[in-house]
Amino acid sequence: MIVVGIIGLLCMLVIPGFMRDRKLSEARRIINDARQMDIAIDQWGMEMGVSNGAPIDTVGAAKYLKRPWPITDMMGNAYVVNTVGPTQIQIAVTTKAALDGVGIDWGAY
Repeated sequence: MIVVGIIGLLCMLVIPGFMRDRKLSEARRIINDARQMDIAIDQWGMEMGVSNGAPIDTVGAAKYLKRPWPITDMMGNAYVVNTVGPTQIQIAVTTKAALDGVGIDWGAY
């Protein structure tokens, strides 16, 4: 009985750390996906001669990704695709709120 109690106590101490690390991993993956899409849009824009403020053709920009264009992030929220410029890809506010408190810097996204 004492052994079971000690194992339960250890689980109570370890599980919150695992949950935080999982959220941190998800947040980093979402930021990396946004960064890859941002770079793909930059490459597409340079090749097509697109200037700032122009609408983004995600089908054309998807050719610069090594995988299909992700419409939603891991949380199921859609990425916000703006016009060409400094804020061309943004992560949904609901995603940021769901992953709040893990110590991630969202940067320009």
